[in-house]
Amino acid sequence: MVLVAGGLTLAGAVIVGRLFFIQVVSHSYYTALAGRQHAASADTDVRRGRIYFSSADGTHLPAAGTKSGYLLYIDPRKVADAETLYESLESFLEMPRDEFLSKAAKSSDPFEAIRHRLDEADVEQVKLLGEAAAGIAPEEWRWYPLGALASHVLGFVGFDSDRITGRYGIERSQESILAGATAPDSGLSGVFFDWGRTLFRAPLQSDVILTIEPEAQFAIEKELDTLAEKWKPERAGIIVMDPQTGKILAMSARPNFDPNAYNEAPTLDVFANPLIESVYELGSVFKPLTLSAAMDLGKITPQTTYHDYGYVEIGGERIENFDGKGRGIVSMQQVLSESLNTGAVFAERTIGGLKLRDYFEALGLADRTDIELPGEVLGKLSNLDVGSEFDYAAAAFGQGIAVTPLAFLRAVSALANGGALVSPYIIDRVAVEGGPDRVTEPHIQKNVLKPSTAETMTRMLVRVVDEALLDGALKNEHYSIAAKTGTAQIASPSGGGYSDDYLHAFVGYGPAYDAKFAVFLFMAKPTGERYAARTLSRPFMNIMDFLLSYYRVPPDR
Repeated sequence: MVLVAGGLTLAGAVIVGRLFFIQVVSHSYYTALAGRQHAASADTDVRRGRIYFSSADGTHLPAAGTKSGYLLYIDPRKVADAETLYESLESFLEMPRDEFLSKAAKSSDPFEAIRHRLDEADVEQVKLLGEAAAGIAPEEWRWYPLGALASHVLGFVGFDSDRITGRYGIERSQESILAGATAPDSGLSGVFFDWGRTLFRAPLQSDVILTIEPEAQFAIEKELDTLAEKWKPERAGIIVMDPQTGKILAMSARPNFDPNAYNEAPTLDVFANPLIESVYELGSVFKPLTLSAAMDLGKITPQTTYHDYGYVEIGGERIENFDGKGRGIVSMQQVLSESLNTGAVFAERTIGGLKLRDYFEALGLADRTDIELPGEVLGKLSNLDVGSEFDYAAAAFGQGIAVTPLAFLRAVSALANGGALVSPYIIDRVAVEGGPDRVTEPHIQKNVLKPSTAETMTRMLVRVVDEALLDGALKNEHYSIAAKTGTAQIASPSGGGYSDDYLHAFVGYGPAYDAKFAVFLFMAKPTGERYAARTLSRPFMNIMDFLLSYYRVPPDR
């Protein structure tokens, strides 16, 4: 018994000694070892991915990134005199006295943030105050170095309920990639490492490089600002796209917002991108598509004529030209040059409303383009499914049907590229740290229109610019430009007809026979001018002149 008791005592002493060595003497070593084996270090967190624009020379311009700084906080448990503390910190605060005192009164709360985004100089001054109840903590925030430029494309990072996440634009559509949650195209949630005996996840650092060309973006936003100031529209927008590939070179709308100060926007409506999230009746810019459908089926040529009385009656309804005047015997070229509604109706009747619907659907006007932006809506062509003869006639010149500006520009691009339907895209690539880039490959659907149809319509639209647009005043001597204007009545918000407001639209491409750029402009409810030719022709030409010069496109004349 003595031997057994002695043995147990000795064993117990050894165990206690070993525990003392592990838990006290070597405490820090084993704590660190356990941390490495069983948990991912805080260093495995990554910053939110950056967003870049792509310059024509191949360089990348930062459009969204992360800035680092400090926040000032107080520990209400340590506040002895809230009034004195407020006076001490007043020069650093951006909140009313009452709000500060309310935060300081939370006696059981260890942390209340009272000022964000301090720099190093501010931090040093706070430290000099020596306030025990005040502290400094590091913080990061999303930063948009170009301010409001391309704000509808970028979106912003902000609160959604109780968490910070991408809101609107690329920030929303690419949230999982920018936040480091998934690898593009893989579905993997980060990269997994075997450290010790436990697997942990290190999030992926991924940057999104857009197709937006910054100089082109600056150019269209300058024109938009001029339009907004001069004509005071309710909404306005411009898109520039490569019609051969679908690459978006510039996209912007008004009103816009500064994503650095999104909380100062007057309404939530300003965040929506009207170029993909709203549909519009676009008016006479549809006439080239209507005439192209009839030409594609061999029913008309540019020389085909009809007798224009200035109006046509269908089912008891009357459709008139913009000026109500008849022009006698006119050709299809004159229909485009003078934008005659009766001529568009004539072309539609040669093929029938259902065939026109089929062409509009083949051109993607009822579909989403599936661009990498959130909130895109479908076009509304339902009037053509079981429509009356009047519905088909109205659709021939762009009334009674509504589409997004981007879907319409894609449709017109089929005229610019020889008949193909492209898929618009705005992400050039996603760059993953330590992995291969995901590069966007253009997707092109062939045979929407015959190449001969696209070429013939292009020649007709070049004549519109050279001879008819503002009486030929904007003809470019060195480049062939194809374009068409549109002035559409806006449907009454109460239903049952149209209001006295108009939507102005303009679409064109150039150089016409080897198009590098397709451009769409629109304004909703401009004031002071009824016709789009007088509001949008010169801005369109300004943009086209800039693009042709900036990209050094050789003249084709």
